[in-house]
Amino acid sequence: MADDLVSVGRPLPRLASACALDGRRVRVRWRGGDTAVVDLTPALTSHRAFIRLRDDDALFRTVRVNEDGNALEWDDGAELSAEWIERIPPVSMTNEEFRAAMDDLEMSLDGMAAMLGTARRLIASYRKDKQIPNAIALATRFLVERKRQAGA
Repeated sequence: MADDLVSVGRPLPRLASACALDGRRVRVRWRGGDTAVVDLTPALTSHRAFIRLRDDDALFRTVRVNEDGNALEWDDGAELSAEWIERIPPVSMTNEEFRAAMDDLEMSLDGMAAMLGTARRLIASYRKDKQIPNAIALATRFLVERKRQAGA
């Protein structure tokens, strides 16, 4: 019995690498191979332990994955768990992702405009090359996830 392995629930998320980007965003690669760009602002502004990271660009760029892969760490000793990072929704959205989301939702320009409470002209611009605001990206991801859950 000394060598028995007990497993409960899904495995903890593990990070493979991290690279600081502009703002307070980080590109992370998970050990499973997926990559994501994550805006850490919500986490950094939610805890006093991250006060220095909020304003110190040089310190923020020292980000790295800890030895176990279960957290990001910085030179000042601050750590942010992989579980926390995994819960932060991806904020940014490319125009290609927006077009794919509209296809997944089977939405026309008018339908998407109505769902997001914005103008049809803006939706057309988001499909082309206009930068997509974070609120629109989050709302779009929510709609896609809700449809996916309803179909499951």
